[in-house]
Amino acid sequence: MSLKKAYLIIISILIIDQVSKIYIKTHFILGEDVDVFSWFKIHFVENKGMAWGAQIPGEYGKLFLTLFRLVAIAGIAWWLNDAVRKKGAKILIAAIALIFAGAFGNIIDSVFYGVLFDSSTAQVAHFLPEAGGYSTLFHGHVVDMLYFPLYSGVLPEWIPFVGGDYFTFFDPVFNVADMAISTGVGMLLVFHKKTFPSTKKKVESSTAA
Repeated sequence: MSLKKAYLIIISILIIDQVSKIYIKTHFILGEDVDVFSWFKIHFVENKGMAWGAQIPGEYGKLFLTLFRLVAIAGIAWWLNDAVRKKGAKILIAAIALIFAGAFGNIIDSVFYGVLFDSSTAQVAHFLPEAGGYSTLFHGHVVDMLYFPLYSGVLPEWIPFVGGDYFTFFDPVFNVADMAISTGVGMLLVFHKKTFPSTKKKVESSTAA
């Protein structure tokens, strides 16, 4: 796969991701939800930290996390360029492109959303508000909205430890960027032999040639 096609994947994901986030941010109040189906809701939440809402404590925790993400995405960009240069498997390049697009999409939120929007608490946020954003550069919150509660109910009493508890599957709320990252990682795991051919096979091929 060429670098041009990889860029097409990245740009497409970024457009879908950012358009959906900006729409939610400017049309929903934080915590508001809309039922699409019984098993799928649009539910607006903001993630101040990492995946699953984990946060780095302290005054500079958010700044450190954002800077770490910037370093990580630079490494992913190098990996993508290296895979294309070495004519890696198409599925490998596509997977890296998806991971890069997802990571970059969430970085945009973390870096810029704090200054581009005001708060979504008890109001619909405004883009470029006159009074300024809800935070500073590098301290934005990631917008999540896709929620798939495929099952909700009280678990049977006979199940050890969790019997009788109310349970929801699938509980996390995520966004298009998260989907791209998960898909890319899944492709690397499922098609591991195609994406990362063993060194032994490469040596055997070179010897046979």
